Amino acid sequence: MTLSQIEVDQLIALAAEVRLAAYVPYSHFPVGAALRTVDGKIYTGCNVENASYGLTICAERNAVAHAVAEGARQFTAIAVVTENGVTPCGMCRQVLAEFGPTMTVIVADTAGNRRVYNMADLLPAAFTPAQLEEGR
Repeated sequence: MTLSQIEVDQLIALAAEVRLAAYVPYSHFPVGAALRTVDGKIYTGCNVENASYGLTICAERNAVAHAVAEGARQFTAIAVVTENGVTPCGMCRQVLAEFGPTMTVIVADTAGNRRVYNMADLLPAAFTPAQLEEGR
């Protein structure tokens, strides 16, 4: 699915806004994400750290959990905003591929720079639900 410039700008703005709510007392690296469903609804998430580091949740997975809790299951795009515009971690890529194997992934930094990927570029040969069916 191709997003309009207005839709891209909206996702980035919402991700930048929710980034300010991140709870990051350990890394000091706030991340915001805005996730778009097939019907155009947008869910946001920010990273939430924990003193037990392994319990930290990334912004992307937080947004997915928020959307799934509301009944959404198919996503077309996500914008992720960080200070330096990094791409989602491997764990987040796998979770995103579960619900949007062809989704657009927009990464932006706080200076306004952005890059656009598709999910297959970020996670080629992803493990998918279809592969579970093949093994049965």
